[in-house]
Amino acid sequence: MKIWTMERLVIALALFCSYIASGQAYPAFKNDNEVKFNIGLFLATTSIEGSYEYFFSEDTSLGGTVYFDNDATDFNGNFGIGPNFRAYFGYQPRSGFFAEAFGLYYTGEEEVSEDELGRQNNEYSTLALGLGLGNKWVTRSEKFSLEIFAGFGRNINPEDFQDTFMYRGGLSVGFRF
Repeated sequence: MKIWTMERLVIALALFCSYIASGQAYPAFKNDNEVKFNIGLFLATTSIEGSYEYFFSEDTSLGGTVYFDNDATDFNGNFGIGPNFRAYFGYQPRSGFFAEAFGLYYTGEEEVSEDELGRQNNEYSTLALGLGLGNKWVTRSEKFSLEIFAGFGRNINPEDFQDTFMYRGGLSVGFRF
């Protein structure tokens, strides 16, 4: 009779310990938010681009981008805003090689030469969908990041004078909180 109750006690203790213990491949992450500044785009074109990224898990995130440019005739206009979804691949969580799907609404102006006859409205606003690739490196403290990325998209409703395809890219520095 005592052996039977001892077995029950051991089984109950084993079930209780397995219930309390939680094993994870990675430690719990505290910094789910990241803000970034595209320093590469700023140095190349003086455009200001900022991004926000929220990490759902160790390998997926959802974010958004906003940029401003003084020159409306630049390759992606003078204002843009859009979301992105990223999936990270590799051994380190929330860093390494990534692929992204993005959307971008942007406005701009097509440059018209002075020798063309007639008046035409050369301002545009368009929506583009695209894919991108990149790599992200994070410090050991997981507070700062550096990423390089490039993307290629297609304008959904281009004007007659506008390019059908668009591209984006840069070198961003970030801070996680």
